[in-house]
Amino acid sequence: MDPVSDDDSPRTPAAGTPAGPQPEEIRFFGTTWVGHDGHYGLRRVAVAVGSLLAAAAGCLVLRFAYQGLEIAEVGGFVNILVVVMFAICSAIAFRKTWEGFSRRPADPAREESLRSLKAIGFIGSLLAYFFRSLTEAPGEQLHRTEYETARAQYEKRRASRAGNPSARKKPKRK
Repeated sequence: MDPVSDDDSPRTPAAGTPAGPQPEEIRFFGTTWVGHDGHYGLRRVAVAVGSLLAAAAGCLVLRFAYQGLEIAEVGGFVNILVVVMFAICSAIAFRKTWEGFSRRPADPAREESLRSLKAIGFIGSLLAYFFRSLTEAPGEQLHRTEYETARAQYEKRRASRAGNPSARKKPKRK
């Protein structure tokens, strides 16, 4: 199916678009991860600082929620239960987010079922973004591996083709 624009006329690829597989965009980075161009370094710093500030803001909000529980005098058991729940959810969210940077999920349905748990443990996901952005764009390793594999397969297929199909020798019939 051809992509179409708002006026229903088919779009043509840009004149400078190379043939073959195109790199997949990464959130906040686009395709700058391929050649580390387009202020890639600044984007990494911005993602690291932004995710750390968001995690700190999230901790502040959770602190206010905990103080609300203390004011409501719900009891020590509930207070401990809330703290343990957020700690466990954050740990799981960190681990799953970190794993998602280096490999695709084996079972997408399972990952979908963990979405609410990762939302509760959002601080873990934000910290995973922070730590990963210190070394690379989050998910860059996975996307680079997939992109290089796709480019190699494309080049291999392209190199094995004959230039002019009519110039190929036809097999002899028996």
